[in-house]
Amino acid sequence: MKTRRIVVVALIPACLLVAALVGRLSNVSPPAFGQATKEDATKEDLQKKKEDLRKKVVAGRRNQPGTDMRLYSPGLHQLYDGKFRLDFGKTYMVGGLFDKPGWDHIDNQAKTVHAVTGTVTVDVDELKNTGRFVAKLKLPEGELVMVMDRFHEFQPCQDGGITSMVFEHGDSGCGDANYPKTLLYLAGWGYADATLNGKPLYKDYQAHFMVTQGMRDRKTLKVTYPVLNKKTPAGQVNPAAMQLDFYIRSKAADSTNKNNPPKKDFAHFFCMEVTWK
Repeated sequence: MKTRRIVVVALIPACLLVAALVGRLSNVSPPAFGQATKEDATKEDLQKKKEDLRKKVVAGRRNQPGTDMRLYSPGLHQLYDGKFRLDFGKTYMVGGLFDKPGWDHIDNQAKTVHAVTGTVTVDVDELKNTGRFVAKLKLPEGELVMVMDRFHEFQPCQDGGITSMVFEHGDSGCGDANYPKTLLYLAGWGYADATLNGKPLYKDYQAHFMVTQGMRDRKTLKVTYPVLNKKTPAGQVNPAAMQLDFYIRSKAADSTNKNNPPKKDFAHFFCMEVTWK
C-alpha cells in the first residue's frame, strides 16, 4: 500500500506539468517560414560550443574529435623497422676538456658554450639495441673522436639501452632533473671511448645521446629551465625545434664537490641541426 501511494503522488506533478505545457503550446503561433526559433538558436549555440571545444586544449592535452591522440610506442606500428640514421650539424661544446674544478658543464645560461666543427652521426637499430654513435670534432684542445657502440640499460625507461618516443628529464621520472622534461625521438645510453689527437683520452666512460624537442633557444642557446609559476604539465621546451644533446662522462665522482654535474670528467655537446636519412 505504501508503494502505491508513492506512485500516485509522483504522478500528480507529472500530470500537472503535461497539462501546463499543452496549454502553453496551444497559445503559441507557428513561426513564419524562414523565421528562426528559440530551438534553432539553442542548436546554433550548442554547435558553436562544440566547435570552440574542438579548438581548445582540454586539460592541457590536444583534443581532436574522432582521433585517438595517444602517443603510441614505435613497436605498435607494424611497419616499424627500428633503424635510425641521422646526421647532425651546428655543433657546440659546453666548457672545455681540461677546465679547472668548479666548472658548470650543464650551463643552461650558455655562458661557456662555443661552436666546434666536425661530424656527428647516429646509425642504430633500436629493436636490437645495436649500432654506433660517432662524433669527430675539432676542439681548441685538438681533434676529438668519440665512439659509442656498447649500449646498456641503467634505468627501465631506457629499454635495453636504445629507445624511441619516451619522455626523459624534468618530472618525467626518467633520468635526472638537469634538463627540462622532453620527448625523446631517439636516445641511447651505454659506454664509449674517446681519443684526442689519436691518443686515448677516455676509456669505458658512460655516455648518452638524445634527440629531443628544442631545449635550447635557437638564438641565445640558453635553456629556460626551471620556469617559475609553471602553468601546464608540459616540459619547458619548444616543440617547433629539434636538437641533439650528448655527453661522455667518467664513472668517478668529483672529489672537490665543485663541479656540475658532480663528475671528475664531463664532456658535454649539443647540435642545433638534425637531419633524418
